[in-house]
Amino acid sequence: MTVKTRFAPSPTGYLHIGGVRTALYSWAFAKHHGGEFLLRIEDTDLERSTQESVEIILKGMDWVGLHADNADNIVYQTKNFPRYKQLIQKLLDEGHAYKCYCSKEELAQMREKAEREGTATYDRRWRPEVGKTLPEIPAGVEPVIRFKNPLDGVTSWYDLVKGEISIPNSALDDLIIARADGTPTYNFCVVVDDFDMGITHVIRGDDHVNNTPKQINIFKALGAKIPEYAHLPMILNEQGKKISKRSGDTVAITEYEDMGILPEAMLNYLARLGWAHGDDEFFNMNQFVEWFDLAHVSASPSRMDSKKLAWINAEHIKVTDNEKLAELTLPRLQNQGVTVSGSLKLADVIAFVKDRAHNLNDLATECAYFYQKATPLEKDVAKHWDEDAPARMARFAEKLAALPESDWTAEKIHELFAPFCEAEGIKMGKLGMPLRLAVCGTAKTPSVDMVLAMLGKDEVLKRMRG
Repeated sequence: MTVKTRFAPSPTGYLHIGGVRTALYSWAFAKHHGGEFLLRIEDTDLERSTQESVEIILKGMDWVGLHADNADNIVYQTKNFPRYKQLIQKLLDEGHAYKCYCSKEELAQMREKAEREGTATYDRRWRPEVGKTLPEIPAGVEPVIRFKNPLDGVTSWYDLVKGEISIPNSALDDLIIARADGTPTYNFCVVVDDFDMGITHVIRGDDHVNNTPKQINIFKALGAKIPEYAHLPMILNEQGKKISKRSGDTVAITEYEDMGILPEAMLNYLARLGWAHGDDEFFNMNQFVEWFDLAHVSASPSRMDSKKLAWINAEHIKVTDNEKLAELTLPRLQNQGVTVSGSLKLADVIAFVKDRAHNLNDLATECAYFYQKATPLEKDVAKHWDEDAPARMARFAEKLAALPESDWTAEKIHELFAPFCEAEGIKMGKLGMPLRLAVCGTAKTPSVDMVLAMLGKDEVLKRMRG
């Protein structure tokens, strides 16, 4: 059997991190078993689905690198309406579905009664049974189509994350599978698509647990093989509450790209958000695919941790190729108004400063002063630039100017520091910090002798004398 999983987002908004984690686990499970990972766009909510949301989903999946094996033939539910109509008629013909003519008022009354009595909402008044007389069909009313759920027994399955789950069939409504206008509903479309796509394992959020028994019964009625299910617990925010935009949570995956998170780091972080392989925290996707199984997915909700994400991102920045980092950092420098020019290669600068960065925006800031002197912060000027600093910098500039071009190295520059401080009667802080402000415009740089060496003699002297 070829393992087939799917990720099936609805294009009614952004691609959120919970969705990406679901896609990641589905992708990794398929790849671990040498199977296929498929993408389906569940766009039957015609009022809320938009092409813009489709593009956001596709862009987000491309950014994190979770490429579907059917990328050239993505399944869109709205293109499958003829197939749904065909199978709904099959269920009607075989007695697994029936027409219901209830009015909105009647349904509202049923809901109130169900809430009082704790029973299924729909009272099955239009369900045909042996010896039962159905109500008279009202004039001018288009019926919905309801699925005939079993009345007795339980629907059970072994959930690959949560274990054995059983739902009494008496708790299940005869759900609507086609609206009065003929459009099919979610639970029916999902079953047909999973059947037609040959999905063997459905890995999704645990908000779908209540849908699963309904879908299993539809599978049975269609005579189709039932996939295995794995329901993933939700991701909570850092306060332990449900993630929401209203609470100020970062939820869209594209927001993390704007924050300078590497996609490899995002996947690494999400992989550990509910799954573990011993004490391993930092790994690549090849390792994850090799290690991944559903048995080690936690059945409890996970909590976001921005500090952990920042740490993992920093670790990935350290091991990422400098040329690749340069490609990613260049647009961020341009957004800061910094032009990368001259003989100093951005990849070389990145190799020097990347251990200091937690994200690509930090990295751009660390690189910026190599190409354009920053405007010092007032607090740094007040702390490090005293009334003697201008004259002292001018005197040190002369020491630097006297260094032969062939001796312009971090080591030779460093050798100037101690004698100069001794002659001036100052500690190194009185030289190093003003020197950073004079050359870079910021008090936060790596070793200042190495920064000067990398900038080059002409550029350093121009900045100090400017």
